[in-house]
Amino acid sequence: DPRIEKVMDELHGVDRGACEQILDEILFQGEKLHWDDLAGLEAAKTSLKETVVYPFLRPDLFKGLREPVTGMLLFGPPGTGKTMIAKTVANESQSTFFSISASSLLSKYLGESEKLIRALFYMAKRLSPSIIFFDEIDSLLTARGDGENESSRRVKTEFLIQWSGLSSSTAREDGDDKPRVLVLAATNLPWAIDEAARRRFSRRLYIPLPEFDTRLAQLRKLCQSQKSSLSETDFIIIANQTKGYSNSDITALAKEAAMEPIRDLGENLMSIDYSQIRGLCLEDFEKAMRVIRRSVAPETLKRFEEWAARYGSTGV
Repeated sequence: DPRIEKVMDELHGVDRGACEQILDEILFQGEKLHWDDLAGLEAAKTSLKETVVYPFLRPDLFKGLREPVTGMLLFGPPGTGKTMIAKTVANESQSTFFSISASSLLSKYLGESEKLIRALFYMAKRLSPSIIFFDEIDSLLTARGDGENESSRRVKTEFLIQWSGLSSSTAREDGDDKPRVLVLAATNLPWAIDEAARRRFSRRLYIPLPEFDTRLAQLRKLCQSQKSSLSETDFIIIANQTKGYSNSDITALAKEAAMEPIRDLGENLMSIDYSQIRGLCLEDFEKAMRVIRRSVAPETLKRFEEWAARYGSTGV
């Protein structure tokens, strides 16, 4: 990529080795996702378009009071597609996507983690528009306590300093060439995040368990590539019976159901022609539901809803 080569040729005030590590381990080059790949979550899509996508694509329209935020938090139960949402936003906003975790930033060598963080924000600004996506942000930005060691405190402080620098550099620079960088984070434990960090996430979006329509759309999509005798009524029955399931629970359920026609073959498995395997039916899903159960406890769900009511907005 000529842009990356140019940035690497003009490095200033940042460690070259750290920048190379960022490019090798953190710059995401995977599949391109689109809004249509996300079932449901219409309010979340609208919020993300207004907060990220439109400001990144039309910076000339988003100045002053409309200036884009530099921090957004996606929170909710595990398995609700928060990472998939982040990748979709990056693609739809034509952004450079840096995907990081605490393990990719934390080094056993003194001072190395701080160098990596400085390199990350430097590269994000130089390759803007950029999204720095941090999965499980609570592992880095936990609430400060007496038991916290000096190393993790320094790393957290450096991250917050560099993040604050996004707002000040944006305010300082004029015109459309100012860096457009968003720290987009996901967490299953929003209540564990440090209060100072929480304030920097000016948008906090609750990604809940899928509603009926979303479950129905996901089931249809999962089964479209499979041979099946499922009717629309069958899909509605399954969607009704999977209330409380996460997106990943539904995927696991469909995979388990898809094994039933294979299990029916018994010893004929090795000799039968693919075209003779029967299609998926409602009974396969009913059997699968005895094995694959909902993974999110009702009391956990209640805690998310209470935190969302106090600090967030909903993505339904």
